Amino acid sequence: YVAHGRLCTKRKVQIMKAAIYCRLSKEDEDKIGESESIQNQKSMLIQYAMEKGFELYQIYSDEDYSGIDRNRPAFNSMLQAASEHQFDVVLAKTQSRFTRDMELVEKYLHGKFMEWGIRFIAVVDHVDTNDTANKKSRQINGLINEWYLEDLSENIRMVFDMKRRQGQYIGGFPIYGYRKDPNDKNHLIVDPEAAEVVRKIYQWALEGHGKQNIACMLNTMGVVNPTRYKAERGWSGSRPCRKDFGIWNKNTVWRILHNEMYTGVMLQGRRKKVSYKSKALIDMPKEQWIRVEGTHEAIIDRELFQTVQRGLDLRSKTDGTGEVHLLSGLVKCMDLSLIPISEPTRLQLISY
Repeated sequence: YVAHGRLCTKRKVQIMKAAIYCRLSKEDEDKIGESESIQNQKSMLIQYAMEKGFELYQIYSDEDYSGIDRNRPAFNSMLQAASEHQFDVVLAKTQSRFTRDMELVEKYLHGKFMEWGIRFIAVVDHVDTNDTANKKSRQINGLINEWYLEDLSENIRMVFDMKRRQGQYIGGFPIYGYRKDPNDKNHLIVDPEAAEVVRKIYQWALEGHGKQNIACMLNTMGVVNPTRYKAERGWSGSRPCRKDFGIWNKNTVWRILHNEMYTGVMLQGRRKKVSYKSKALIDMPKEQWIRVEGTHEAIIDRELFQTVQRGLDLRSKTDGTGEVHLLSGLVKCMDLSLIPISEPTRLQLISY
């Protein structure tokens, strides 16, 4: 174009697109309504983007997710868009909002984002991956964030262990037959409808019915299984997603018949997380379970429970139909491969 009698070249200025990421987790509950709220994070980052002349691409938000969690839906959606070069900048309030996992800091801030041409800015921390001089600061910041989460996890574990030893129930959902006391979430009270089913299961076991037979009897009566029972009452996140949803099976019956909590004993600590960075659970040795007597009303008395356990031990070799051989639990099957018999005969024995 012509300006003041001179021919000038017009340059096209490329506006950078920015993705905003916000996160809030249970560890921030004491700050909700203040500076860490999702709304506050969004407002701050939108204002920052406007001041820097960034074009807003999209706001990604994860609520009730820890900074160590790698399965955050919005977080992973943002990373996918970043890998496809849908935007140029990621804005977060602090580096810890993006992640508290040092491994992810190295993987994305110092690895993938550089490959993809993505710039990361944490406004409050003054973190900017375009500034190569503060890489060590970002790494130290990442370590501090991870140490914080590790300490927090250890403190929570200690509090939970103390509550377990006091006989307080800390599970998300109580076992079938009980519900949480509306006046005390750490105390269990009997759920009359489900408790009656539990009593029937123990009575049938006492009469000699096997776990498979009991499951069939419950299904014939139209009794829904514990998973569906809880889902229908809004006590869990379960949804009808399988053809057999609501159907009893022998494993469910087996768990109920072996659970000492029905006698009024609180049993907790049977499983634990591998680490604060993993959701994987491992089974603990029985001697390490936390056992507290008389914490809630019993559905099954102690004598009946023990009698049923002895019966289950004798039926340990049955197929679940309730037909118990006189020598069940007393003899062991020998290795048929060691017997000098013909192959057709061996196959008939195995089939039998």
